Amino acid sequence: EGMPQTLSSTSMFTPCGFSPHLHTSKEDEQGGLIFQDGNLTSASLDALIQHLIPTTDYYPEKAYIFTFLLSSRLFIEPHELLSRVCHKCIEQQRLDDPVLDKARIRKFGPKILQLLTEWTETFPYDFQEERMIGHLKDMIHRIAPCDEAYWKKMNQLLQTLNQKLAALSHGQEGIVKISAAVSDKLVAFKSKPPSIQREILSVCSDPYTLAQQLTHVELERLSHIGPEEFVQAFVHKDPLDGTKTCFSEQKKTSNLEAYVKWFNRLCYLVATEICMPAKKKQRAQVIEFFIDVARECFNIGNFNSLMAIISGMNMSPVSRLKKTWSKVKTAKFFILEHQMDPTGNFYNYRTALRGAAHRSLTAHSNREKIVIPFFSLLIKDIYFLNEGCANRLPNGHVNFEKFLELAKQVGEFITWKQVECPFEQDPNIIHYLHTAPIFTEDGLYLASYESESPENQTEKDRWKSLR
Repeated sequence: EGMPQTLSSTSMFTPCGFSPHLHTSKEDEQGGLIFQDGNLTSASLDALIQHLIPTTDYYPEKAYIFTFLLSSRLFIEPHELLSRVCHKCIEQQRLDDPVLDKARIRKFGPKILQLLTEWTETFPYDFQEERMIGHLKDMIHRIAPCDEAYWKKMNQLLQTLNQKLAALSHGQEGIVKISAAVSDKLVAFKSKPPSIQREILSVCSDPYTLAQQLTHVELERLSHIGPEEFVQAFVHKDPLDGTKTCFSEQKKTSNLEAYVKWFNRLCYLVATEICMPAKKKQRAQVIEFFIDVARECFNIGNFNSLMAIISGMNMSPVSRLKKTWSKVKTAKFFILEHQMDPTGNFYNYRTALRGAAHRSLTAHSNREKIVIPFFSLLIKDIYFLNEGCANRLPNGHVNFEKFLELAKQVGEFITWKQVECPFEQDPNIIHYLHTAPIFTEDGLYLASYESESPENQTEKDRWKSLR
């Protein structure tokens, strides 16, 4: 059956059928599911699991599958969910009968295979667990006698899954290696380093190229973040199950955390590069260079690097360098700062992001598809959405309306993280971005005071204590 395979369009995540003037709040109930104006708003966990299970003549909507698989982990662990899905299928399709009803199973087979395929494609990390693979194989072994093709389909599915997991873990290992190399160098400078230290302009003097390489790093790191990490970051105890937290043994959010660390590193790298040169003219040159890089990031749609660069320039050891800034043409910088101004809950940035997202939907080239959101704000939005509404309603039902909104935000992110980077990679520059030594906060202040001596008593005291 030719069902679409990947999550490509964001439209599937928008809760459908909201028309403001027809808002009669009529509630319908079908099999324990509560609908309002045609939208599923709440249900018991059992009813939601039942709604996920395909039959000979039913297959759940794509948006439902994504939303439920994303949010269900707040209530039940994935292996337990898959186990329940398989048990119900075995019961409903009588897969335990000594003689199977082949005609019936040929109608059901493609649908259950499709569901398992979607699950493995969208949440591959769930299948790092042996138990998950066990349930998956058991299910297919039961239907396989009815059609040779099911074996082939299973092997294909497992092969694709293994490749995906191998690629993801390979990427993670690379990131871990880099992080280890970097943390040794973090504290390397308490004071200005010897002149052998390379600086960014000797590695890459072209702002366009640097913006493109930053975009490479961003997309590479984004590609490792599983959608479930956004939900797992906020797992609390489920009130209906006081005994254990789901995933208590480990919050599986390592890629998300690594990405936030990269943002912080880039801020400090920018500040380090600016505070390092001994001459005012050179420092001004570095500032102007980074302003151009930031502007190019904005044009590309790489808002995360843009925000990191601006944050680095706004760190006090950098912003206090009045004499240096007096040599800089600041008009361009103020335009960028205005774009990222936090006023009105980042109104300007959100407008720019919507523009980029729209461009991405109608894009003809990979270059126009790039949208890299300011990541910590995305996490904050999801956090507030999560804190602002209960997971369960007073009657114990799952608050599905909340999870549709969550799926909409995470779903958009998934679309963005799947973009292939259109720029050629420059290993030399990327290595520098990941490994160039950076100052600690104290190191930055020391370098800053050595460049332009302290102006007031507070700064003098600070300098004294640092030395």
